[in-house]
Amino acid sequence: MRFYIVDAFTENIFGGNPAGVVLLDENSKFPAEKVMLKTAAELRYSETAYVLPLSGNELQIRYFTPAAEVEFCGHATIGTFTVLLKTGFAKKKSSFLIHTLSGDLKIDIAGGLIMMEMPNSKVQKSLNSLPVIKELYRSLGIEWEQVSAIDSKKCTVELLPNFISTGFPDIFMPVKDRNALAAVAPDFRALSALTEKLQAGGVHVFTLDTPEAGITACCRNFAPLYGIDEEAATGTASGGLTFYLHENGILEGSECCFLQGESMGRPSKIYSSIDASKDPVKIKVGGKGAILAEGELFI
Repeated sequence: MRFYIVDAFTENIFGGNPAGVVLLDENSKFPAEKVMLKTAAELRYSETAYVLPLSGNELQIRYFTPAAEVEFCGHATIGTFTVLLKTGFAKKKSSFLIHTLSGDLKIDIAGGLIMMEMPNSKVQKSLNSLPVIKELYRSLGIEWEQVSAIDSKKCTVELLPNFISTGFPDIFMPVKDRNALAAVAPDFRALSALTEKLQAGGVHVFTLDTPEAGITACCRNFAPLYGIDEEAATGTASGGLTFYLHENGILEGSECCFLQGESMGRPSKIYSSIDASKDPVKIKVGGKGAILAEGELFI
């Protein structure tokens, strides 16, 4: 089986979010789950995608962290189609249907971007307890005062943390500016225990204070419960944040661009779009990728 290491949501190697991609032979079978888990742990990236080509432009993809299988992973999907473009399996203007544990999703390749249809976005539940909210922020090393003064030019409503899922349930947590975002210093043990208690996959911290026009938000993502202390680019969370901003009436148009990974020295640029005319709303997330390495797995 061929494997690849791909930096997703960037045009340059050593940027973006690295993922493993394992290509299986067409119409073969997935390896045993324990083998896929051990391989993901050996590759040591936050997610590894196992890609099984089916007939036509259909694929089945399964995603593994070093600790568990997850329903969907955005950056590993970007990595997958970066590889498929390189191998000639995918063309620069094409569409695919992928079968995942989150459901069947459409992938469009056009304009130099790989855009993924997200699973239906939904608010999982609301965080109404101020003590719990403060505890969440404390686990990130953030004081409540760093949250309550959101940039009034971009937001006229009070933003509070909320659960949203686009294939992976995250808690979306606003802070007031880039200084507060850069100062986040999680207690990973406390954060892991708290997200497990709240039945969340991780937390996505963001600010509407951005360095330039055309950037919607700057973000950081933490999922220690799944063995991921911090991630340089998170596709599912970017879809969830698009939905969060839409639900709060903040989006001025239908397209977003998020910056992530700067705190890790791996800057990432993640694009999204939302079609609010559909019920439920349809969200796409995407970007580019760069292949760092490829090789053979002897399993």
